Amino acid sequence: MAKKEVNVKISTIIGKDAECMGDFTASDSLRVDGTIHGKLTVEGAVIIGSTGLIEGNISAKSVVVGGRVIGNIQAPERVELIGTAQVYGDISTGVLVIDEKAVFQGRCDMNREIPSEKGQPGLKAALSGRKTAKAAIVQALKADEEEQQANQSETAVAASADEKTETVEA
Repeated sequence: MAKKEVNVKISTIIGKDAECMGDFTASDSLRVDGTIHGKLTVEGAVIIGSTGLIEGNISAKSVVVGGRVIGNIQAPERVELIGTAQVYGDISTGVLVIDEKAVFQGRCDMNREIPSEKGQPGLKAALSGRKTAKAAIVQALKADEEEQQANQSETAVAASADEKTETVEA
């Protein structure tokens, strides 16, 4: 497997045998080959090596994961999971790249900013009309049930009319 080149100026390195207990903040980019137990907030990029472990949420411009993350990742620019990555949590990003054999168990949100409602009059109505699959199924079943009840009522009215017609003819 070919190694990926990432051109980032790294100002802080947490080595393979290092362990940080508690929240960690860095003003530039960071490489983690050790363990961090807590929230990780970085203004630049975060690179998690294959021996790196983060047990907490990550907030950075971009994140490259080669190790394990147990927590959510928020990176507006990019998140990349290389083949050795294991991420157990949700990802919110603009671009997501997942290599073969990487493990990702969670949800991904890649929503961009919602466009202005000017020039798109139906946008707000369309967005507010979103339903979950379960809600759509429930609504469809309810509509089907109402239709069946209406058909039964029409059948009962028609049968009643037929009875009146027969008694008048007799």
